Amino acid sequence: MEQYFSATQKMEQEVMFPSLLRGVFPQQEGPAPAAESRTDLYERYQLLKAIKPMVEKGLASVGDQSPAGADTGTDTALDEGADSNLEERLSHHVNGLQQVLTDLTKNTKALTRRYSQILEQINLSEDQSSS
Repeated sequence: MEQYFSATQKMEQEVMFPSLLRGVFPQQEGPAPAAESRTDLYERYQLLKAIKPMVEKGLASVGDQSPAGADTGTDTALDEGADSNLEERLSHHVNGLQQVLTDLTKNTKALTRRYSQILEQINLSEDQSSS
């Protein structure tokens, strides 16, 4: 979770001119192009920025839910099988969330790296034209 927030914070600090990402597509990794490669990095940047508050809000709302509010008096009906199912379901969802956050972190870091490369290219071309 911290890696995701750190990566998005770094992206927000470094990407000063998101419009430079228009028309730039992610570099292909692997033999087959990904279906998401049709979106340029500007669109991906906008998506990553939009997702961050949703993640923060979702985590805050989970933290705000009190166990007492969820207690409806039916906990006497729970048996070992139901508890096991809850643990299994929670584990499944936590693993899914962890994978999504890992993917978001990778996308955010890749976008930030690519933006830095674009800036380097701009600086190099400016240096060469001024010589």
